[in-house]
Amino acid sequence: MLGESEAIVSSDRWWAYDHLDPTRRQVCWSHLLRDFRFHAESPLAHQSEFGEACLLIAEGVFEAWREFQADGDRRRLRRRMAPHERELRALCEAGKRKSVKSRYHRGLARNLVKVWPALWTFVEAEGVEPTNNRAERGLRHAVIYRKLSQGSRSEDGALATERLLSAAISCRLQGRSLFAYLAGVAQASIRGQPAPALV
Repeated sequence: MLGESEAIVSSDRWWAYDHLDPTRRQVCWSHLLRDFRFHAESPLAHQSEFGEACLLIAEGVFEAWREFQADGDRRRLRRRMAPHERELRALCEAGKRKSVKSRYHRGLARNLVKVWPALWTFVEAEGVEPTNNRAERGLRHAVIYRKLSQGSRSEDGALATERLLSAAISCRLQGRSLFAYLAGVAQASIRGQPAPALV
């Protein structure tokens, strides 16, 4: 679906995104926070220590991001982020080694090292945030609709639903009336004209 786009993709760490260049990607820190919390709550000492240390780093990352949102000082953001990068890298390098101590968090540590540049894209790239929360909020209505309706039974139905939901969220984000937009689409279709743009 993403094709050959040069856009920076903000996502979780799902394996389907592994084909993307980590330098053109931003891994969601909200998802990481949940993973770190899971490990921190483990009854196993080494796993819990790893999770707690990662949680402290994540708190520092979010605090630095909030400051950046307030002052817009990217140089300060880079300075604030550098120690967090070093600390997390050291934890992951130790955690990825095969040992009894790292047995339950080794997979996470290895995965983080594998996607390392994608953890920090937001530090350098304009318009990139450390989370994909905004996108997930945008998809929320579509996910609820799919659960309630049980999805479509045909390709045409899926395509129609996909387009209607895209129009609905685009209109909502732009503060436009969905009804007015759909009326414009119908009028354009009757006149043999192109549909009005959603941008």
